[in-house]
Parts: sequence; structure tokens; C-alpha cells
Amino acid sequence: MTDAFLAHLHDLLDPIGAVSARAMFGGHGVYLDGELIGVVMDEALYLKVDDETSLHFEAAGCEPYVYLGQAQPITMSYWSVPDAAMESADAMRPWAELARAAARRSGGGK
Repeated sequence: MTDAFLAHLHDLLDPIGAVSARAMFGGHGVYLDGELIGVVMDEALYLKVDDETSLHFEAAGCEPYVYLGQAQPITMSYWSVPDAAMESADAMRPWAELARAAARRSGGGK
């Protein structure tokens, strides 16, 4: 992840909580107040979803992160965000809150 993309994530997420990132999954994990809410793969943000939140992402035209496993594609529980969400902190807030809620329900938030 470039420093510029990380700075942009701070611009989008700092109004919601403390943002940090660390290398993982061949990309970077994105943490909000210590909870893993997303991943950055190839300079694109994917936020955590679950059964309660994935329909919101799907309805907005977002797509899951899929990578090629040894035998077949593997779909992760992280989805892209609407383009507009990458434009401002206000537009990102509802998507980040959905991701935080999904992370908490999964028990993998902290």
C-alpha cells in the first residue's frame, strides 16, 4: 500500500476512530480502534461484511474480494466500497460502521 493511499484512508476514517494498517493476506489489514474492519489489496479498499451487511454492499453495486486458491477461486468476507465512499469521510462513515459491526459479530474485531 502506498503512503498516499494510507494517508487517504486516514482522511476517510480518522473522523470515526483511530486508523492503523499492517501487512497481511498479501495486502494490508485496516484497523479502526484496533478492530480489523477491512483489507487493502492492490490499492483498493475492501470492508468486512457478514450475512447482515452484505446485502447493503451488494445493493450498492459492490463486489467481494476473490482470489485464486490452489484449486478454485476463494471469496473473502470483504467487499469493495461504493466509489462515492472513497470521496469523503461523511460518505465513508456508514460503510465503515457496517464493517465495524460485522467485525464485532464475527468475534475477530480485536
